[in-house]
Amino acid sequence: MVRWARQTCGSLDEAAGREWMVADGLGGSAMGTVAGLRTRRYHGLLVTATEPPIGRRLGLAALDPVLVVGDRRIRLATHEWSGGTVDPHGHIHLDWFELDGGVPRWRWSNGGIVVEAEVAMTRGRCAVGVRHRLVAAPVPVRLELHALCTWRDVHGERFAGGDPDVETSADGFVFEGSYRVRGPGYQPQGAWYRNVHYRAEAERGLNAIEDLWFAGHFAADLAPGDTVDVEAWAGADLHDPPPGAGAIIAAARQRAVLVAERAGAQDDIDATLAVAADHLVVAGPTIVAGYPWFGDWSRDTMTSYEGTILETGRHDEGRELLVRAAASVSEGMLANTADAGGTEFNTVDGTLWFLHAVGRHVERTGDADLGVELLPTLQSIVDHHVSGTRFGIRVDDDGLVTQGADGWALTWMDARVDGQPITPRRGKPVEVNALWIRGLFVVAALTTRAGGDPSKLLAMEAAARRSFVARFVRADGHGLYDVVDSTDGDDGSVRPNQLLAVSLPGNPLVDAGSVLAAVEPLVTSIGMRSLSPRDPRYIGRHRGGPSEGDAAYHQGTVWPWLIGPYVDTVLAAGAAPPELLSGLDAHVNEWGLGSVSETADGDAPHAATGCPFQAWSVAELLRARRRLR
Repeated sequence: MVRWARQTCGSLDEAAGREWMVADGLGGSAMGTVAGLRTRRYHGLLVTATEPPIGRRLGLAALDPVLVVGDRRIRLATHEWSGGTVDPHGHIHLDWFELDGGVPRWRWSNGGIVVEAEVAMTRGRCAVGVRHRLVAAPVPVRLELHALCTWRDVHGERFAGGDPDVETSADGFVFEGSYRVRGPGYQPQGAWYRNVHYRAEAERGLNAIEDLWFAGHFAADLAPGDTVDVEAWAGADLHDPPPGAGAIIAAARQRAVLVAERAGAQDDIDATLAVAADHLVVAGPTIVAGYPWFGDWSRDTMTSYEGTILETGRHDEGRELLVRAAASVSEGMLANTADAGGTEFNTVDGTLWFLHAVGRHVERTGDADLGVELLPTLQSIVDHHVSGTRFGIRVDDDGLVTQGADGWALTWMDARVDGQPITPRRGKPVEVNALWIRGLFVVAALTTRAGGDPSKLLAMEAAARRSFVARFVRADGHGLYDVVDSTDGDDGSVRPNQLLAVSLPGNPLVDAGSVLAAVEPLVTSIGMRSLSPRDPRYIGRHRGGPSEGDAAYHQGTVWPWLIGPYVDTVLAAGAAPPELLSGLDAHVNEWGLGSVSETADGDAPHAATGCPFQAWSVAELLRARRRLR
């Protein structure tokens, strides 16, 4: 359980910098901050994935609680407006916020009146339940819940311009035919709240202003112990209500217990990470790369696979995921589905991570039938890499994979600014070839299981291993080259990619101690820098607008997911400090609450950046914790 008390909740900068999120298992979510302040365009109580897990739209933005005590009105919400005005200041009344079993809960107190609120979503349907409970009151209390609404793409904004179509009824309303909100004592209103300000979007250099529609309020007179439940839902049948808020919240807590048990959680952090992974695995099945703005990407899905799927005991879902992914293979490449809904194949490593994921699934579950079923697809991947496929991806004469095309960055270091890649890494990247060798081993092993002849594959693997050592190991003993045979020769940049040469299953290709010493400048308490701070290209802060952020993305920014390969390398070198993961364990409770961020500043104090709830970060911390036991 995560809990923050008055000193944090009462500071807007502190409380608004910590985010919570619950998900519906379809790509939809409810998300906000400890303070109740909506700091992102993505924050709201009902975000639905219209084309699961993408096509996300924001509906119900907020339910602002107001306590009516005689002539007094105590507003418990917090909003920020253009110009920096904050009104109301409901966060100052917060006794505490907690995340318990993945369910966020707030407690406010004022003059002996104590109120709690909880939020949860259903699984497999876009529906949210919000419950307010009067804990104590020395006088009669009436609670109003003011509904602030919109209907727009989560990546955009909406502004006043004509009244929206709101169909009202005794128990609530339907907003523009898209979602329904239900609760007691509904009173329709109808007015625009103009110039709502999103400070996180301003920090990202994006538009930070929009307008919201005040649809009306729900209300009830309460005695201590009484509750006010409101539900909101989207979908094809708005006349089919979900369970009540109390049932939704109880089901979410029970699911958290079952998810932790299935994952074999051994402590609170294990259980918390298992629930975080559960939010990221969605119908398909597939894995959302991160909330609030990413969809499913093949590279992220396959890199996350072992930690998110296998470490949490989701073997049946994992099998289905791998079979589904195999069906997307074209010309030996795994489809890299874009958030906008298009299908692209612009990744050199996503397909190789797929080979690794299949290998780990079979190795850990013993499901040899899956390996046999997928073997023709896996063999076609090898064949197309040998003969050559898109973007110049092919096996060179030395048995190593080379790649590259103008204007593209095909490895995981794929940021571009104005269409130009920051880290193109054309040639033979170190982690790509470590994955290629691992992939050849996997396909050879599955060929043997299927009764075939693996000799050709084993010969290719042996040749690639020899070339890898000959080409990537630096003569000065300082680890490995990052890219060989690049357009500018061999690239000796100190980056974390060389960790994959040691961390992938099987005997290390190189001396683990040498790699460990080489990456020492990259190590932080919450992950690995993407470039040595001794490099003149290093950028220590991942901040600013889209261009500035992308320019820094892989030029020093810390990536927590790399803690997994680093732990593997530490273990291979024979030295594992007992506090190796203490920084990331603590991080689980400090930013994207109950989860792990996408990135962090390269410079201390390594403030978190990027997506607050990131799949491969969660996955690799889960896996690393198991490796250290």
